[in-house]
Amino acid sequence: MRITLLLALATLPALADPISPAYPDSRRTDHTDTLHGVPVPDPYRWLEDDHSPQTTAWVEAQNKVTAAYLASIPERAQIEKRLTEIWNVERFSTPSKEGNRYFYSRNDGLRNQALLYTLDKLDGEPRLLLDPNSLSEDGTVSLADYEISEDGALMAYSISHSGSDWREWKIRDVAKGTDYPDHLLWSKFSGASWSKDNKGFYYSRYDAPKKGEEFKAENYFQKVYYHLLGTPQEKDTLIYERPDNAKWGLNAWPSEDGAYLLIHVRQGTDSNNAFFYKSLTEKDAPVVELLKDFDASYDFIHNVGSLFYFQTNLDAPRGRILAIDLAKPEREHWKEVLPEAQTATLDEISVIGNRFVANYMTDARSDIRFFNLDGTPAGTLNLPDTGSAYGFRGKSTDMEAFYSFSTYTSPPVSYRYDFTNGKSTIVQSPKLKFDPTKFQTEIRRAKSKDGTEVQLFIVSKKDLPRNGQNPTLLYGYGGFNISLQPYYSPATISWIEMGGLYVVATLRGGGEYGEDWHKAGMKTNKQNVFDDFIAAAEFLISENYTSSKKLAIAGGSNGGLLVGACMTQRPQLFAAALPAVGVMDMLRFHKWTIGWGWIPEYGNPDDPEEFKALLAYSPYHNLKPGIRYPSTLVQTADHDDRVFPAHSFKFIAALQHAHQGGNPVLIRIESKAGHGAGTPTSKRIEEIADKWAFLVRELNMTLP
Repeated sequence: MRITLLLALATLPALADPISPAYPDSRRTDHTDTLHGVPVPDPYRWLEDDHSPQTTAWVEAQNKVTAAYLASIPERAQIEKRLTEIWNVERFSTPSKEGNRYFYSRNDGLRNQALLYTLDKLDGEPRLLLDPNSLSEDGTVSLADYEISEDGALMAYSISHSGSDWREWKIRDVAKGTDYPDHLLWSKFSGASWSKDNKGFYYSRYDAPKKGEEFKAENYFQKVYYHLLGTPQEKDTLIYERPDNAKWGLNAWPSEDGAYLLIHVRQGTDSNNAFFYKSLTEKDAPVVELLKDFDASYDFIHNVGSLFYFQTNLDAPRGRILAIDLAKPEREHWKEVLPEAQTATLDEISVIGNRFVANYMTDARSDIRFFNLDGTPAGTLNLPDTGSAYGFRGKSTDMEAFYSFSTYTSPPVSYRYDFTNGKSTIVQSPKLKFDPTKFQTEIRRAKSKDGTEVQLFIVSKKDLPRNGQNPTLLYGYGGFNISLQPYYSPATISWIEMGGLYVVATLRGGGEYGEDWHKAGMKTNKQNVFDDFIAAAEFLISENYTSSKKLAIAGGSNGGLLVGACMTQRPQLFAAALPAVGVMDMLRFHKWTIGWGWIPEYGNPDDPEEFKALLAYSPYHNLKPGIRYPSTLVQTADHDDRVFPAHSFKFIAALQHAHQGGNPVLIRIESKAGHGAGTPTSKRIEEIADKWAFLVRELNMTLP
């Protein structure tokens, strides 16, 4: 994007009226589909051809207009300077241990990608194991994932090019820091799991897509393979496939005791899954379909011999633990080990120190509890504040575990927990370039249209007056059982320092309050999510935090859909909108890459009843000519193979056609980037500086 901006400034004159940009011509056609007897115009269908010369020229023209507009905002340079200062601090991942080695990643400030280190003891000298910045000149190749062999000697690691979901797997000798010639392609939505003999690993992949269709073609028939160290990929052993189920996603890993190969089976993004296993101690053992009904979520936790422990929401929307003995797998023999909590949601659980480490959410805030394997309480972990704790990875026999803790205004601090004495000690803590004690996080509740309470985290300076004039950014997601817990971002700090109010709404469709909360925002209930977000906005106005003229909304991916739907339903409620990589065409989302996997969440456009619900809120289809919409900065990226960029292309073309008003409706199309993961630091800072500059102008802000 930076190159595009510079080219735009060199070739375009300054805008005579920066509030009324002249949009590129977006050719409208008379293309119409008849779906379930309903004629549905799709005048920008041609923008789905992302490789055509017409689309390429359109992208360049849109970027030039947007770049020139953003460059005309004088405050942008100040914003980027301060944002860079806040970002320029050390950041660490939560440490992990394999064999006798520890591993963690670290970014000393402004590197595009974090560096991966290893050390022999926690207070020892770290040694660089992998520098992803050396893999490309512009930092657009990122380390996507890595898995260390149990003896700590080998590392399987995957890289992503330009933010794509496609992964390439390689293998590194940890002691030597050199790579084996192994190179595996076409892996997606998969980790790597080493076999107990450390000679190879299990991973999942798809068949190679057709040339030119890598970022668009649908992904079906995921298969599990075993890769033997030092052999070419074509020699990999096919472990499991289901040619009768194109939409099944398959991931496999060996149990901690090495006795079983565990297979998690999913159907798209459906929370309900199946679970199979295969004995690794018996030759040619069959795959056993232990849980095959897809009637609930079943996440394997641990096994003691043939006794398998699962985290499940079966008859327990907030989650519980069941034990299933493979010798008596019938449902009548299942035993409840840990019952569902009344006011907390079981988020994640692991077995370390021969006990369950349960990470609960209480009103979206972390609550760590310990239990013995029989389910009896074994204490709690005192956290330093109201925030998010995560990590807690290890083996059942480990007597130490690592976790990180953060809040909206405090970056992650890494801790080591000692199971022998129950104490936590700080391992890594960043040095800040701001004073977090000057900020506050307030918790309020708004009532949605049907009376449902929606929790709001309101983050601001402590001395911010409640006068109805505060520039406010309201953020939400509301889908896929994903929970929005307190998290730190330099972008949030910079926004608050600018005098802004940052608000996160806990919407239905998420996982904060269990599966019932999730289902209340799924499929034909999706309108509840938009009602919740609109109610949050109205609450902030009624409580004199802000006003419509000072209120912006933001969200990405499913959250981009949220913003698109709310700005089309209530355009006068918001002054500005920032939909990023959003799902905007709800009638064709299932036709690209992994979009078919979202049908369990959104519903099926091919189903007559679900089609009606989708059409009723689809952002692309609900833009109406002659309406003044909020000032809008749509964001997408050319390598986004999660949410195909045509969603954003078609939406902005339709918005620019329909919009009646001098305020801008623009699109920012990032080059060599994807859905968000792995984006280089330099691109992140530029993107946020552009967004904040846009809001400074559209919300009429005066910087301190």
